[in-house]
Amino acid sequence: MKKVLSMLSVIALFLACAEKTIEEPLVISPEDLHASVDKVTEIMIHDIFSPPVASRVFAYPNIAAYEIVALNNDEYLSLAGQVHGLTPIPKPDVDQPINYQLAALVAHMALSKKLIFSENKIEAFRDSLYARWDSKNTTTFNASKDYGLKVAEHIGKWMNEDNYNQTRTMPKYTVDTYDPERWQPTPPAYMDGIEPHWDKIRPFVIDSANQFKPAPPPVFSLEKDSDFYKELKEVYDISNEITKKGDDSEEIGIAQFWDCNPYVSVSRGHLMFATKKISPGAHWIGIAQVASKKSKSDFDKTVYGLTKTSMAIADAFISCWAEKYRSNLIRPETLINQHIDEDWLPVLQTPPFPEYTSGHSVVSGAAAIALTDVFGDNFSFDDDVEVPYGLPVRSFNSFNEAAQEAAISRVYGGIHYRSAVEVGIIQGRNLGNFIVQRLKMTKDRDLASNRTE
Repeated sequence: MKKVLSMLSVIALFLACAEKTIEEPLVISPEDLHASVDKVTEIMIHDIFSPPVASRVFAYPNIAAYEIVALNNDEYLSLAGQVHGLTPIPKPDVDQPINYQLAALVAHMALSKKLIFSENKIEAFRDSLYARWDSKNTTTFNASKDYGLKVAEHIGKWMNEDNYNQTRTMPKYTVDTYDPERWQPTPPAYMDGIEPHWDKIRPFVIDSANQFKPAPPPVFSLEKDSDFYKELKEVYDISNEITKKGDDSEEIGIAQFWDCNPYVSVSRGHLMFATKKISPGAHWIGIAQVASKKSKSDFDKTVYGLTKTSMAIADAFISCWAEKYRSNLIRPETLINQHIDEDWLPVLQTPPFPEYTSGHSVVSGAAAIALTDVFGDNFSFDDDVEVPYGLPVRSFNSFNEAAQEAAISRVYGGIHYRSAVEVGIIQGRNLGNFIVQRLKMTKDRDLASNRTE
């Protein structure tokens, strides 16, 4: 009897050990990537990143993930040698059971952590995923994690060479109150001009910050028959016209939908605080996610779409900010208060940097071109990106239609002259076209099955 019990114990122990060694295959879905991007966006809103800096936060993690995807998917080509300064990522150990999509997501989270302030928030998110993957397949998880972190380290070294750290110690913008056309800080916070040295950041694809230098704005003049004054007066007249319609007017709804200003200050008596909003680049990254979900893109194509879009956005900010601090043009709010109506307020709060060209216009134009290249012309979508921030869904027939609305929203909002919008979207589209023509990211240029020529 004792021998039988002993034998049964051995069998039970063997079965228990065998059960422990059976590991599930790890499947990483596009939803896992979307959750990671959403977490980064949430943290950036909490940390209040400026729009140019936010574009950098998106670009590097996406590139890290994309390079791992391209290594394991014959449809995609590495960006090494195509993007300024990027060298091939370390080769994986072929004897290790690496899940490349898991490794890509690990690299994405690791780079994101380096770029945000509230590291504890992304660590908590990351650790919950790590625990889930480890419980299903420890061997694959560890091999994939190790490789993802190795790639993140490689991309991180390249990232640290883009001159960002050096710009942190450069002088602040100097206000010249004696030149009537130069930008001045605007109410209510009268913040310093943000990122006056962003043109010194290494671009990703464009040759330099000055490559897409736009036509100059109309010559500054307060003569009532001048082109400049007519544009100034137009901002004032449009604002008065739409505010008479009330908050339910279509134009005010468009302005508010595309506001995307992380620096909105609210005064309550002697207290002033900032409301937290998404940045314009983050809004377009969200649109890229909307398109990926609607098209049922797999993990790899989702990474591809996000990477191309984020590089276009990042280079658009470099190009736009170079012009902003080159032309250094004063905002409509300042001139209207000085020369037309001292009590006038724009529909939107004026952001803290020079006027020309419109950042929304340049960035939206570039992002729309990149997204059209990935998902096709006439790609209709419902933009629900800002629903978590109390704004409604708006529907568009194409990315270019959305970009056009984003651009004109700045005139409705009372924060840009018409030239900044019209020239800005041309600047962005030219830049976007250059990027999609320069980059060879797919072996089949017609990878997007729904592209229409």
